[in-house]
Amino acid sequence: MAKYAINGFGRIGRNVLRAMSQAELEKVVAIHDLTPIATT
Repeated sequence: MAKYAINGFGRIGRNVLRAMSQAELEKVVAIHDLTPIATT
């Protein structure tokens, strides 16, 4: 299983997470974003 981190959680980052969560051989282990959680 490959492990990935997402840098940026805007429109594209959320779409990447959605696509990768459906794959069985890939796992997102970290998400990095500069925007505070309360504003997303």
